[in-house]
Amino acid sequence: MTTCFSQLEFPIFIAQISIVMISKRLIISLIFTLVCCKKIQAQEKNSNKLESAIQDLVASFHGDIGIYLEHLPSGNTIEINSDTIFPTASIVKLPILLGVFDKIEKGELHYHESLMYRDSIKYGGSGIMQFFKDSTQTDLSTLLALMLSYSDNTTSLWNQSLAGGGIQINQVMDQLGYKTTRVNSRTEGRERSWEKYGWGQTTPKEMADILVRLNAGALISPDASALMYRLLSNTFYTDYAIWGIPPGINVASKQGMVNASRSEVFLVNSPQGDYVCAVFTKNNVDQSWDFDNEAWLLTRKLSNLIWNYFNPNSPYKQPEGSKKYLEGLPY
Repeated sequence: MTTCFSQLEFPIFIAQISIVMISKRLIISLIFTLVCCKKIQAQEKNSNKLESAIQDLVASFHGDIGIYLEHLPSGNTIEINSDTIFPTASIVKLPILLGVFDKIEKGELHYHESLMYRDSIKYGGSGIMQFFKDSTQTDLSTLLALMLSYSDNTTSLWNQSLAGGGIQINQVMDQLGYKTTRVNSRTEGRERSWEKYGWGQTTPKEMADILVRLNAGALISPDASALMYRLLSNTFYTDYAIWGIPPGINVASKQGMVNASRSEVFLVNSPQGDYVCAVFTKNNVDQSWDFDNEAWLLTRKLSNLIWNYFNPNSPYKQPEGSKKYLEGLPY
């Protein structure tokens, strides 16, 4: 059977079809929008739960605390005093790292450049190069590895000098867009900042951003970023934030600790999406160096809380008996 339309009927028929098609598209679009809205509302509700849990965790902390947390796939953030300036302690070794790699990229240093250790540069505290014999042959890659893995103070000060000193490193930080993160120690013009903050200063947000950009290959150069990220993923200090994360998960991190300030920044390459967290403290009442120091306990709990929130299908709890591996912990 063939249907015929008059010249007047055909345009009306076409218009009716168009209206039906537009209506279908509109309905589909509305359904999609509603689904997305519900999903966003659910994410916001869950994010609010996480933020509330974090607020509860830090509410009783005896000192000043700053936190920056970002779930990289969604861009959702939780911020507590994230733009407040805190002492870096050994986390200053991240700006030093960037300063050294800036020199390497410019051809002024070589990653495997041969160097000779002199015990006149020995510096105490964390690290193992202070125990090397005078005139020991070494190289720049070893200095960088010890600076990050063992937070070696002797190699860190050596690297700071190789990078051109604090003034040069601070210029690199400024060029990279960091207006607060600075090296203070042994840096002309920053004596007052050194008295207030020590070796270096930063904010939780800026330090977290450094790890995010390294992970994305966006600092100094893609190949430099990749190598720096590898170095940061090999820490000896797994007793703090990393304690709350399952073994086998890659974590890039740096810790910094002095009596009244215990801080850590870490980026977790999580199965459910990468996330970064920077937790900084200062003016801490508990200045002990026992494994159950208040700030260290908080960092472990915070890290585990975040992991379990972002990875509900892979919850993690430290095995029974693991406490004995924390007891007697010296930084």
